[in-house]
Order: sequence, then structure tokens, then C-alpha cells
Amino acid sequence: MSGFFDTKIEFLKGMGPQKAALFNKELNIFTFGELIQHYPFRYEDRTKFFKIRELHEDLDHVQVIARIRSVETIGDGRRKRLVAHIFDETGEMELTWFKGIQWVAKKLVPGAVFVFFGKPAKFGRKFSIAHPEMDVLTTAQEERNFFQPVYPTTEKLRAKYLDSKGISRIMEGLVATAYPQIQETLPENVMQRFNLIPKKEALKQIHFPDDPDILKRARYRLKFEEFFYVQLRLLKLKLTRTEKSQGQILNQTELLTKFYKEHLPFELTEAQKRVVRESFADMKSGKQMNRLIQGDVGSGKTMVAFICILIAISSGAQACLMAPTEILANQHFEGLKEYADLMGLNIALLTGSTKKSVRKVIHEMLLVGDLHIIIGTHALLEDIVQFKNLGLAIVDEQHRFGVAQRAKLWAKNERFLPHVLVMTATPIPRTLAMTLYGDLDISVIDEMPLGRKPIQTVHRYDKDRLKVFGFMRKQIELGRQVYLVYPLIEESETLDLKNLMDGYESICRAFPEYPISIVHGNMKAADKDYEMQRFVKGETKIMVATTVIEVGVNVPNASVMVVENAERFGLSQLHQLRGRVGRGADQSYCILMSKYELSKDSRIRLDTMVRTNNGFEIADVDLKLRGPGDLMGTQQSGVADLLIADLSKDAQILTLARDAAQELLQADPDLSQPENTLVLRQIRAQKKHEINWSRIS
Repeated sequence: MSGFFDTKIEFLKGMGPQKAALFNKELNIFTFGELIQHYPFRYEDRTKFFKIRELHEDLDHVQVIARIRSVETIGDGRRKRLVAHIFDETGEMELTWFKGIQWVAKKLVPGAVFVFFGKPAKFGRKFSIAHPEMDVLTTAQEERNFFQPVYPTTEKLRAKYLDSKGISRIMEGLVATAYPQIQETLPENVMQRFNLIPKKEALKQIHFPDDPDILKRARYRLKFEEFFYVQLRLLKLKLTRTEKSQGQILNQTELLTKFYKEHLPFELTEAQKRVVRESFADMKSGKQMNRLIQGDVGSGKTMVAFICILIAISSGAQACLMAPTEILANQHFEGLKEYADLMGLNIALLTGSTKKSVRKVIHEMLLVGDLHIIIGTHALLEDIVQFKNLGLAIVDEQHRFGVAQRAKLWAKNERFLPHVLVMTATPIPRTLAMTLYGDLDISVIDEMPLGRKPIQTVHRYDKDRLKVFGFMRKQIELGRQVYLVYPLIEESETLDLKNLMDGYESICRAFPEYPISIVHGNMKAADKDYEMQRFVKGETKIMVATTVIEVGVNVPNASVMVVENAERFGLSQLHQLRGRVGRGADQSYCILMSKYELSKDSRIRLDTMVRTNNGFEIADVDLKLRGPGDLMGTQQSGVADLLIADLSKDAQILTLARDAAQELLQADPDLSQPENTLVLRQIRAQKKHEINWSRIS
């Protein structure tokens, strides 16, 4: 099969080298196999013919059989247009052309009957179609009912007559030639169990469907197969890792017991206890742990991480925690140092700002094993940072690190792969998690600590600004603090956004009696830290900032988050910003400010924020609005390969395909049984990655 489908497209009838070069450049399509997987994104229904009096403006595209009454050219120069008056037994309408007038006029013979296809629009009392498709009516046409595929194309392809119709003609030739060559790619038992149509039938019907039902089945079959092989690859990796990747046995709990009895600051939630149990089971198994902990902002991931650190240290190993920014690394250090000191453990912070003399001491202590816990940024990845026995590596805010960087961290123990705990405060929709992290074990902290009050979120317009200022003042008088976040630092000529400096000045004018902090990405680290610390200590009451505070500031006294131009932020960003408040015992508020005119997506985002505090629900809406590409960060094995399946819409198919893949591997882990020969062949034929980063993340 692969030989035929590896053929270069220039050898396809009707293609040739010039068109092929355009397909290569514009659509990244080089072979028969890639071209046959260039699927239509919608279909035009050519099975129905409308009478003129049945037309209305809500119809998308219509097909009309009508006779030409007369043709005229109106206007001159750029305003010149060709108008054809057509009629059937129910009424009259007009057709208009602004381009190719001479060529079209030759075809329009008064009295001739045509099939016209296009989008109807109403002008006055009459309907009109601009630039319709047209064909002289033949008996065969009247009888031939079909769905016209509409293919993705580009301006450059259209200029060479490779619009959707042109691609369709080429595809017709390819499908006819390819049909005998298409081999089945799914096991017979999977086909029967899920009632899937054969691969060759699915490929034929996806391009040229006979009716809506068979099209639906073709789409389902191809989506299922796509998900099946993505999941099979990920699950096979997971199997390989759990079988072959040895990890240290970390099974001692003396420090943990002491911590539970003497120093635990609050009762763990049931979700935290569950995740601790899952992690401990991994750490004492002798296999390398590779676990993703998902939890909303403030759900207590750090406490779970510290408990795992205590298990590692009790068992004679060291632990490190890597964060994406100095601010976040500092916050983790401050938070964990308090507990480490109580437990008599040595903990240190290593960032780009750490002095040379301090670094030297840290490097020495790590190497001899006197340093139990190291918290840091990318500085931990330097070759000079060596451990006596790194047993547990924790990465926070995982999506901000490149996979290659994380790989360096895992190489810091030559004898055993360190156990890996990845923490993310950006809840990932289940479908995306199954595809992005399908080879990781996933734990979810889906419960907030007791006594935590839900943040009240409201949406206000610019005209409500004085009322919002009044509310801020009341909160400050009650002893609280306020964040005010802007999307940009400097004026943008193209976007009408609030300017951070203008905002700062207007806040200074509105609140002359209160000291105000300002923080943005262009400030020096020392200045930024100084301003942050003033706010943390309560010396300033209002913090005017850009999204640099999205992660990493923990001020329990801050109870109000005001987001300016909230329509300019993505959902996950808004959710992260909101998570900066609600960290103390007081009721907290998030106020989303926007202009009155909003796009449909912006309104959905803001309404979602007002409606729910649930990060997973928010992530699902975000996935539907943005698609998986923008949410992923570094694309990992599998996601880039989706050609027809959609993570935001096909969750049910994904779940079934993953279950099928899991059952197959449980019965035949090496895919060595005769009935799985074609599965093994298919996996080998799929694109092989030089380095499999998904094992590392």
C-alpha cells in the first residue's frame, strides 16, 4: 500500500509539475497519501432544487433550475456589472457578475435553461445571486443528486483554477485510481465491535458521499482510526516506560508521619489524599513515576508535592522543584522553607539572580547530599548542577518549559531515572489531556480546600468605571488590597487598548491618598521584586500590572482583581488572573472591564468567567473556542497528526478509541499475534520521531 501512496502527486492525471509545485508550497501536500487525506471541510447539498418563490435569506446555498429571460450590462468602468433576469413557473430573480463579464455573457443565451447554484440575497422585493455556478440543464444533471465537497484552498491556488471545484476534479481521478490500492488498517474485531465501514469505502465516501448517512459513517470511521493510532502509540510508550524505566524504590515515610502528626497546617481534602496515595504507589513500585497532577489555582498541589518530597528524603534521596519564573520559584521557596525548617531539612533557592558565592555552596551541598531540597528556575538545568542522588523531580507550570529543557533534568541521576511529578494549574480538558499526556498517569485535584470562599466574578463596561472605583475604595477601607491588570505596556496604534501608564496615572488621580505599586515585564528584576514586596507587605494598597502577575504572587490580603480590556485576554489567562485573589479568608471579587461592543467569542469568554469558577469547565469552553493548537504549548507526538478528528467535538469517539487500543495492548502488548500484523505494520509506517519527547514530559 505504502508504495502507491508514496507516489509524488505530479504523476497524477490532471496535475503535472507546475500544479504539484503549488500543492507542495501552499498545502504541504507531496504524495498521493497526503492528497487523499486532504479532506473536505464541508459539503454543498446538490440533491435539492428550490423554486424561486421558496427562497429566503436564511438559506445558505441553493440550487435553482430556471430559464433566462434577458441579459444586460449596467454601468461602466469599475461599476460595470452583468445582470441576467431568470424565471421559473413560480417567480423571477436576478443573477449578477462583476468579474469575467465577457466570458459569462457568451454562455448566457436567452431562452436556455440552466442549473444555477449560489447564496441568495434579497434586494428590494427580488432575490439575487452574485457570481453563481452554472451549468446547462441536461437530463443526467436532473437525475444526478449529489453532495459537492468543498476543499480547503488558498488564493494562489485559486488563481491557477485550483479552487474547491478544481481540487475536486483532481480528487475524483485520485480516488478512482487509489480505490483498489486501499488496504484495511483496523483489526477485524474492532471493525465489528464498533460497526465501522471498511477503510476504502470511508475514503471514497468522505470525498464523494452518496448520502448524509454514509458520509456520517465515513467521518466516524476515519476519526476513530485517527484517535485509535494516536492512543495506541501513547499507550505503548507508557507500557514500555512502566516495564523498562526503573525508578528508585522510595517507600519510607518517617518524615511524613512526623509532619502529619506535628506540623500539617490544615486537613487535606479527599482529592489531595487520593493523589498522595496514587503518587506513593508509583514511588515505591520500583518503576519510574511519570505523573501529571492537574489542579485548579489554589487546590493544594504544592502541599501534595511537599508530601512526595518528604517520602523521597525519608528514603535517602534528594528532590528538586523547577518553576518557570523567578517570582514563582521564590514563592515556592518561601512557602516550602517554612515547612522544611520545621522538619529540620536543608532547602535552597537557585535562580539566575543567585550570587556566585552562594551558587558555589549550593553546588557543593547538592553533590555531597547535604542539601535535601532545591527550588529553582532554568538555572537547575546547568551542567554544573549535580546531585548525590536525585530521586524526585517536580516541574511546576509545565507548559512553560520546552520538552528538551526538561529532558536535561531527568538526566541528573545516572543510576535511576528520577521520579517525575508535573504540576499544572491550567486545567486541561480531558480529551486534550488524553492526547497530550496519554503516556503519563494523570491525577486530578478536583476539590478546593475547606473554608475557601468562591470568588464572585462580575462583568462591567467602561461606563461603570466610577462605580468600580467606589467599590475598590470600600474594599481598601476594609483593609483589603486590589490588583488592576492591563493587557499592554505601551500605546498600540493598531489596538484601542488601555495603556498601562495612562491607567497608572488615572488610578493615582482617583486614589491620591493610597500608595500604589506598578509592575510590568519591561522593568528590571530588582525593581519588579521591590514593587512586588511592597504590595506583599501591605505598604501599597493597589497593584497596577500587566500579566506578569498571572503566576507567582501570593497575597492573601488581596481580595479584588480588576481586569481592564478583559475581552483581549484568553479564558485560561483570565482564570489564572482570577486565581491571584481568593487566597485568604475574606470574600474575594473579580471585575472584568470591557468596552460595550464585543465579538461573539469575547462575550462567550466573559459570560463563562461570570458563570463558573470551575477550571475544567472553563478549559472545555476554551478548547471549543480556540481548538487544541493554542492550548498545547509544545506540540507533542500525536496531536499534530489529527487531520479529521477534533478534540473539542469528538470526546466520545476518543474515549472509545482509547478503550479499544488499551484492550488490544492488554491482550497483546508486543502486537505479535497474527491478527495484529496490520496494526503493527500501520504503526511502523507512521512517522517516526527521532527523539520521543513524550516519554520525558
